[in-house]
Amino acid sequence: MANTYTQLYIHCVFAVKYRAAMLQPEWDERLRLYITAIVQNHKHKMIAINNMPDHLHFFVGLSPNQSISDMLRFVKGDSSEWINSEKFTRRKFNWQDGYGAFSHSKSQVDSVVKYILNQKEHHEITTFLEEYRGMLEKFGIKYDERYIFKLPIEESSPDKSGQ
Repeated sequence: MANTYTQLYIHCVFAVKYRAAMLQPEWDERLRLYITAIVQNHKHKMIAINNMPDHLHFFVGLSPNQSISDMLRFVKGDSSEWINSEKFTRRKFNWQDGYGAFSHSKSQVDSVVKYILNQKEHHEITTFLEEYRGMLEKFGIKYDERYIFKLPIEESSPDKSGQ
């Protein structure tokens, strides 16, 4: 697009469905590389990506040629399919419905990158649900508690997704 100039920084967050089939250290680096390739193949710029066993954060320079919802549909769908084809989990893997997407200014890039890269240290103090609610509140986003990511299911309880 000639004469189109943008600076769109988006921090995306999403969780493993019911957090039943967790992201494992043995393959989570491969997952981050796979998701980075999806993002870049759609002409976005991956700035930072990191995960915990039950959720994932990434920060992109968004191309104006694709909506955030389309980008995340491809990222979540293609990565779920890849995780299942590689048989990384005992149960069928899915990402939970929905996501968080938060915009940032250029002056915030370094602090968002540090935040994403320091997930392990951050989650020694704060749970994912506390983190996510805090992000929604910080950005002034009204939310319905019914649609916030669900708590992890116990290994001994039946998988509510029917899988």
